[in-house]
Amino acid sequence: MLRELLAIFRSDKPLARMGENFAEMLKLTYEMTVKAGDLYFADSVRPDEQTKIYKTDVGVNKLERAIRKQVIAHLSLHGTSGSLPYCLLLMSLVKDVERIGDYAKNLAEVKEYHPDPLPDGDALVQLREIRVRVETSFAETAQVLETSDRERALAMTREGRELTHRCDALVEQVARSDYQARTAVALALGARFYKRTAAHLLNVLSSVVMPLHKLDYYDEKEIDRDTDEDESD
Repeated sequence: MLRELLAIFRSDKPLARMGENFAEMLKLTYEMTVKAGDLYFADSVRPDEQTKIYKTDVGVNKLERAIRKQVIAHLSLHGTSGSLPYCLLLMSLVKDVERIGDYAKNLAEVKEYHPDPLPDGDALVQLREIRVRVETSFAETAQVLETSDRERALAMTREGRELTHRCDALVEQVARSDYQARTAVALALGARFYKRTAAHLLNVLSSVVMPLHKLDYYDEKEIDRDTDEDESD
């Protein structure tokens, strides 16, 4: 279904403008995620740096509302019922991308609770690695969506699931550590927010590998079964 939606985005139909807005949302939330990571791992932060993320988030929210309005206006026209499945898909994707922006904002806010540099150690090393993997996956997700690359989406889904499990393990590791409360909270929140970002990216990727009624659902056995059914048709 994503392939058909992309075809509509590239056409002269009203949905094309929605596609442009969605692409801009992806771009802005990616930039927010990278900037939030810079702030989270920084030794010190200027207030204006956090303000920039808030302003970008406002722009993301405006784009989400614009897309909703465009969808409603489009579906109110006679003869557009055939676009309904694609509009539902777009609405689901838009919500996930908007949530990624929220988690970027949350990650940047951790510095308010822990203004000092995060302590060196295994937890910080793991968090830096998790950050790289999340940002790399985010950058590649836009390309996978553009090309509807099912095989790469499947591989990234499996990688993303492993990454979310790693985030959970890190939270437990921090909970069992002897860090001071403020430091433990900062590290646990970092792992948690990166997990949620990765999870919403998985939801977006599910649009490439799953039918509409199974969006946000990426059980490997289910994916493999659907793949076999598609190949047998």
